[in-house]
Amino acid sequence: MRRGRGMASEPVRIAMWSGPRNISTAMMRAFENRPDTAVVDEPFYACYLEATGADHPMRAEVLASQPHDWRTVAAAMLGPVPNGRAIFYQKHMTHHMLPDFGLDWAERCRNSFLIRAPERVLASYAKVRGTATLVDIGVPQQAAIFDAACQRLGHAPPVIDGADVLAEPEGIMRALCAALNIAFVPQMLRWPSGRRDSDGVWAPAWYSAVEASTGFAVPADDNEPDLPDALRRVVDQARPYYERLAKHRIRPSRN
Repeated sequence: MRRGRGMASEPVRIAMWSGPRNISTAMMRAFENRPDTAVVDEPFYACYLEATGADHPMRAEVLASQPHDWRTVAAAMLGPVPNGRAIFYQKHMTHHMLPDFGLDWAERCRNSFLIRAPERVLASYAKVRGTATLVDIGVPQQAAIFDAACQRLGHAPPVIDGADVLAEPEGIMRALCAALNIAFVPQMLRWPSGRRDSDGVWAPAWYSAVEASTGFAVPADDNEPDLPDALRRVVDQARPYYERLAKHRIRPSRN
């Protein structure tokens, strides 16, 4: 249905689904640096903590900063975009989406998926929390959300691998924007260092690296992580989920 003259166009709502310890906050930085985009940082985090009782860093601060009812958060994802921007980029953690949390609201978003090799996810996650399970890193949940999007669309939604973004930032970001049917803007590749008002209150516990960043860059230490046996078993469990989505990951655009 075409809109008549003078009618406001519906904003583009992008739901980016990632597990923890990927480059999800750097991706949020890239989109926030666009002049046409507002962002939101892990809006279901407090809902997840309230429902599970999980003992995460800065738990009390997170619970105080966000609504605890997933329905309230879902309504906000479909409500007015902050500052009236044309694009609403939503950084979502897949492990926050518990089975009782509805996902019908996501059908009105352009869903995309950010993946990372599980051994690197677990090596980074363990530095903050010491240990992790498959559910903690959100891999089965991400696959379920991806499958639902595939079934609804009739084709795979955009998938990007964090390693690909770091290796070829402009090519992957151009390809991602094309897949989301939005214009690529060069401002997505560089941003000022420091904290943002849009960052979750948990930033001091998790965001030290991204706060120092000014763009996407391959890590200085890119060696294969040395993991204990317990985490290596989780890697083995996560590998099939990662590889299934990785088959659909987008390739760099040279345009």
